[in-house]
Amino acid sequence: MKSVYSTLASLLLSAAAPFAWAQDEWPTHPDSVEQTGVPKGEILTFNFDDSKVFTGTSRKIWVYVPAQYDASQPACLYVGQDGIKYNATTVFDNLIHKGAMPVTIGVFAFHGRIKIDDPETQVDRLNRSYEYDSLHDKYALFLERDLLPVVERMKTSDGRPIRLSKRPTDRMIAGNSSGGIAAFMVAFSHPLRYTRVFTGVGTYVSMRGGDQIAGLIRKVEPLPLRVFLQGGTNDNHLDVGDWWIGNQAMQRALEFSGYEVKHAWGEGGHNSKHATSVFPDAMRWLWKDWPELPKNGPTQGKTLNESILRDEPWELVGDGYGFTEGPVATPQGDVYFNDLRHSKTYHVALDGTVTEWMTDTQRANGMAYGPDGRRYALAANAREVWAFDADGNKSVVAKGIRGNDIVVDVKGNLYITEPVTNDSKRSERSRVWLVRPSGEKVELDHGLKFANGIALSPDQTQLYVSDYESKWIYSFMVKPDGTLAHKQRLIWLHHKDSEDSARADGVRVDTIGQIWVATNMGIQICDSAGRPRAILRTPNGRVANFCFGGPNFDTIYATCGDKVYKRKVKSIGVQAWQPPIQPRQPKT
Repeated sequence: MKSVYSTLASLLLSAAAPFAWAQDEWPTHPDSVEQTGVPKGEILTFNFDDSKVFTGTSRKIWVYVPAQYDASQPACLYVGQDGIKYNATTVFDNLIHKGAMPVTIGVFAFHGRIKIDDPETQVDRLNRSYEYDSLHDKYALFLERDLLPVVERMKTSDGRPIRLSKRPTDRMIAGNSSGGIAAFMVAFSHPLRYTRVFTGVGTYVSMRGGDQIAGLIRKVEPLPLRVFLQGGTNDNHLDVGDWWIGNQAMQRALEFSGYEVKHAWGEGGHNSKHATSVFPDAMRWLWKDWPELPKNGPTQGKTLNESILRDEPWELVGDGYGFTEGPVATPQGDVYFNDLRHSKTYHVALDGTVTEWMTDTQRANGMAYGPDGRRYALAANAREVWAFDADGNKSVVAKGIRGNDIVVDVKGNLYITEPVTNDSKRSERSRVWLVRPSGEKVELDHGLKFANGIALSPDQTQLYVSDYESKWIYSFMVKPDGTLAHKQRLIWLHHKDSEDSARADGVRVDTIGQIWVATNMGIQICDSAGRPRAILRTPNGRVANFCFGGPNFDTIYATCGDKVYKRKVKSIGVQAWQPPIQPRQPKT
């Protein structure tokens, strides 16, 4: 005889299935159906087979043009992944007619595939996961370089040329599942192109690193993005992760960092049903206050708040150079930097004036000041170390070192990185040198893939060396005689998904012991225990090196390809030629 409890359990289990099914049925929004008197837009379709970014791929494209579009001015842009979803074109007809969203052209792209010759024995190569789930920049490049220029060469059936706005406030991107993570990453990587994002059951899991995005949101300065997330408790729970938890992590990270974010949580599964139901209201919210830009901040990130000034943006110091490198601040706070491509050195005065200081036939790279007041420079091609006095007179202090970057301690010891250009011997020849004030050279280390940036801790007990071809900053303990001991991969760095390393270059430290590193993701600020805690992006997305300058050494001067930027910050940079400073004790 069954017990009362077992009978009750059977009843509950039998009721559970239809109850769960019912929770994945969502009401149809009135704005998702055609309405009387609302003009319908036109939908153009074509196959796109000429991608330069994803070569060999073929995909179908739909272009929605609202009836109200007159081509007298560019229209707003909506980009959707996986074709037309959420009854989007009908929603747009209704909302544009009601004035709830601006006149918007929709570009709906299917993912690419490379077709095979014999479907009986072969299968196509599907590009969906590679294009959508990856954290690299290729999908954004595909949109901007491949697809959208083709769309803008099209005309409607009645001859209206298609013109798309380039203003970020006029552009939105959306997607479901893997298309959702693709949409967010395009906007997060390019906030000057897209500022409004809708994602349904986004794949923020360990498919291709998507579980890392929430952590990056917390570290990067808040961007002018408005984000709507939809997810459900019965979403996928697989070997690559838990979609429901991943979407909640995104919500919490965005809120932590001061973004405009809304969400619609339910009990649905991995589909577009719930997202379709909430899509019209999400569009109203995402386009609210248009054409104003979405607002952001302040972040709750401790390192960002301790290190930067929110109301002090990057400023352009100069542009049009070949390739800028090796910035260094004088004891007064004015700055010198090199243009490697043209073998020139420039001076940035405290009033911001930039003048050409020196032209030399030898390529000069890293620079540093010493306690003797001289500016030391590395002439890579000449394999020499130069020193310049206050009048600009040059002397050679060491030979036989093809130096890349340099730091000089309070005793006058020169620490120099020497990467190599011969790939076959790189692991044997990448060196760290000590040049004593007497001119004696001592090889301290070899074996890094590409020894690059170099800095001393504020108390001068540790030497940090960046490995350009890995994700590591090495730490060495400095012995009393200036030599090194206890080499360790102390600092772990974020790096772009499109590259195999962080491209770590210039390294600096501040007075509390934080290590600032120029990388392919921006300037990463790491605590002294070796953990990256914040990331500063530069306006053009590039940075090779930087220094702390200005009268108080609280202004970053960053060399970024053909441009140099500056930005005032809260942190104060340490100058190694000054007496050592005791930083704060790192936490475990």
